[in-house]
Amino acid sequence: MSIDHEVPEPKPRPQDAPTEAHPAASRQTEGTACAKSSVPRDPAAARAEVIKLLTTHFGHLEGEAADDVVVADALLVTSELVTNAFRHGGGLTRFSAELTDEGLHIAVGDASTRTPVLPEDDAEGASRVGGYGWPLVRRLAARVSVTCHNAGKDITALVTLT
Repeated sequence: MSIDHEVPEPKPRPQDAPTEAHPAASRQTEGTACAKSSVPRDPAAARAEVIKLLTTHFGHLEGEAADDVVVADALLVTSELVTNAFRHGGGLTRFSAELTDEGLHIAVGDASTRTPVLPEDDAEGASRVGGYGWPLVRRLAARVSVTCHNAGKDITALVTLT
């Protein structure tokens, strides 16, 4: 089962300098269902879509269960990727979430070709607030890939559900 949203590719922005693409690590799984509609309007809407998928995997998501941490991790990764697309990437251009045998695959597209940076690699790091999202995504996801293209970039993350 999957949820997939896509909008037409935006025109490249002049302030986005091309960068070297990172190898993609996403896989398609045969026989997965796909529901298409508009791109989520904000991180809360993206989390709601992921909750729908996770409910099919775990059943009812309310109350305490051993899976609470896994669900929280999946929702945090979703929030961070979507928030960063809006905050740093010129807007969300694509969103998909898919359950496979490996876990939850989350893919987010944005309009910037600038790749995420770790706080220690960021020249502005000492003078800006934040910078915790990308390290969290990298820590919570089993696999993350960034693929740049002429209209922006796609970030794919795998969150294992065990």
